[in-house]
Amino acid sequence: MNQLSKDKTILLLVFLVIMWGVNWPLTKIGLQYAPPLLFAGLRTFIGGMIILLLLALPRYKSLRLKETWPIYLVSAFLNIMLYYGLMTFGLLYTPAGLFSAVVFLQPVLLGVFSWLWLGESMYPRKMFGLVLGFLGVAVICAFGIIGHASVIGIGLALGTALSWAFGTVYMKRISERVDSLWVVSLQQTIGGLLLTGSGAFIENWSDIVWNLSFILNLLFISIFVIALGWLTYFVLIGSGEASKVGAFTFLIPLISNITSVIFLHEQFTFNLVVGLVFILFSIYLVNVKSRRERSLIAS
Repeated sequence: MNQLSKDKTILLLVFLVIMWGVNWPLTKIGLQYAPPLLFAGLRTFIGGMIILLLLALPRYKSLRLKETWPIYLVSAFLNIMLYYGLMTFGLLYTPAGLFSAVVFLQPVLLGVFSWLWLGESMYPRKMFGLVLGFLGVAVICAFGIIGHASVIGIGLALGTALSWAFGTVYMKRISERVDSLWVVSLQQTIGGLLLTGSGAFIENWSDIVWNLSFILNLLFISIFVIALGWLTYFVLIGSGEASKVGAFTFLIPLISNITSVIFLHEQFTFNLVVGLVFILFSIYLVNVKSRRERSLIAS
């Protein structure tokens, strides 16, 4: 996959962080009208089947299904079934603030996995930056850590973080072997079908309230968060270091908390400011080049 220009990378990162940031409060609103599994299944299925698949069809020659079908299944299992499934059930056992903080251990795990399996560079400053970003997320979410957190809930949060990290490394490894639009489309479609099927077995379709608010919420998440969001993520991961892209995802819970304060009238705290400082410094440490690296590039 070709390298992106600096300006294009910044635009894609801004879009991704904002879309995935507003996803959390939008999901909270959507869950007022639909059960969790059916809601997760519908939005991923619509994003994959109806939006991305229609865009991918003109590129049918690049599908090569006989050669690449295992890739689509593994990607759907890691990035959709495990990620959304574990997240949905984990929030039933654990306060949202604590769950978010544990899930955003993912960029730290991603940095380690990318070093071990993708051959990306790792040095003390970069690792410190990743850990600092996780601490920033923990500070932001600290005001939400109330109530009883079960061992099951913490385990599901760790599983969510691991599935996201493994899924991202896998996407990076196979980015040269598949068409980006097809892999994102099929992982959403396959994962959406399995999640919807699970929801239909466990939950009731009659519990969905099909009003205008829910339909608009569902369509926005399906198009911008699921379809375009995952496509943007795949393009960024395929064109640069996975660990550096992962560092920017630390901004997602910050956006989530800010939008929750504005639109859901949740509490604004000093934690947001402190956490933001940690996160910005983290992104700087992970992405800044040392003098030695700059001299090697110049030579």
